[in-house]
Amino acid sequence: MNQVNRQFRLAARPQGMVKETDFELAAGAVPEIDDGQALVKTRYISLDPSMRGQMENRADYVAPMQIGDVMRARGVGEIVDSKSDALPIGALAWGVFGMQDYAVVDEAAQQFRLLAEDEDPELALGVLGSTGLTAYFGMLRVGLPNAGDVVVVSGAAGATGSVAGQIAKIKGCTVFGMAGSDEKCAWLTELGFDGVMNYKTQDVAAMLDALCPNGMNIYFDNVGGEILDLCLDRLQLHSRVVLCGGISRYNATEELAGPKNYFNLIFRRSRMEGFLLHDYADQFPQAVREMRGWIDAGRLQSRTTIIEGFEALPRALIKLFEGANIGKMMVRTD
Repeated sequence: MNQVNRQFRLAARPQGMVKETDFELAAGAVPEIDDGQALVKTRYISLDPSMRGQMENRADYVAPMQIGDVMRARGVGEIVDSKSDALPIGALAWGVFGMQDYAVVDEAAQQFRLLAEDEDPELALGVLGSTGLTAYFGMLRVGLPNAGDVVVVSGAAGATGSVAGQIAKIKGCTVFGMAGSDEKCAWLTELGFDGVMNYKTQDVAAMLDALCPNGMNIYFDNVGGEILDLCLDRLQLHSRVVLCGGISRYNATEELAGPKNYFNLIFRRSRMEGFLLHDYADQFPQAVREMRGWIDAGRLQSRTTIIEGFEALPRALIKLFEGANIGKMMVRTD
């Protein structure tokens, strides 16, 4: 076992795009464990857009982060020492372990789970983890898709958008996706999306008019900004706008205006609603079972972008905001 616990700590509140200097690589002590606890060695660490708000102390749904704190992150790790029969050495665990080599889990805590022996850690951190569950509940509980609905998903080649679009297809919808490269658009086509838009090279307004000339029933929003306005302008009656994320604003340095077309929600008798994943925590097991069934049946696919090496963590988070990932972005620490 290493005698040092490498940690990336928050060194500065980001101004604009996240920078490597916003993190400090530190050498902490390997934690000691007490009875009922186990020591986890991280193997995979997840990179998620929500981390930007936590660095800025802007996300009010989680405990605030202070300068000097270990950067918060979900991960999958191996139990390498244990003083609990319920936490056997060699088992894999999923939890919020942070950007560090080692973390302690307690058998009495509810903030982690042990993976089954045949469970793929990449799936556990991706499509069957927080991003996939966000897609599941956002689409099914907020979007409320009906067979025949027209659905538009922005950020559709990301870890959440790609799953949300596929779930809409499973429910019998016509689904159009927006992404930022031809490679990403090609992958969405492989997933069965009915049409795709490269928002960096195509006129999104014209593409929306061509692909869904009668408007949309559901808009699953991962980006906010101008694209949200374009979709608000193209709602059918009784549409649902699912506010999942706003990656266009995460690294902005100027005050952002709200949506200009929100009044169309009244004209179209429609609804725009945000949600948080932990609102549905009691339904996680059911959701994982259903999605695992779709995976086994070949109806739900996923893709992972893996960066190698613990010390690549800050750069990997920057790459996430640069749109370098297809599907779930994570770092394999070993």
